[in-house]
Amino acid sequence: MSHNKSVEEQVIQSFQQDEQMMILVFAQWCVNHDLDPQELYLRAYPNQEANPALRQSLKLTVPKEEAGPVPDDTLLGVLSLFGNEDLAFIVTEEIGKRKS
Repeated sequence: MSHNKSVEEQVIQSFQQDEQMMILVFAQWCVNHDLDPQELYLRAYPNQEANPALRQSLKLTVPKEEAGPVPDDTLLGVLSLFGNEDLAFIVTEEIGKRKS
């Protein structure tokens, strides 16, 4: 029984780490495009308070001059993988603004 619990905890921890990575990718993409990650997040999820994982990720971002590129498709793929369709919609709007 305890083995299953351990596996379950590992899966949850792995998912949380992956989710943290997704949030970091989003935050860095925003920095790279001079966008405010918290503002975009609140547009996607207006009923949620500031996301603690997002605040943590903002501490890990680097200036866009030092960052590698985060392709739009990569970010949208990662957001989709985690079911963040609302955030992907907002990101798509911002990509559209840039291209017009």
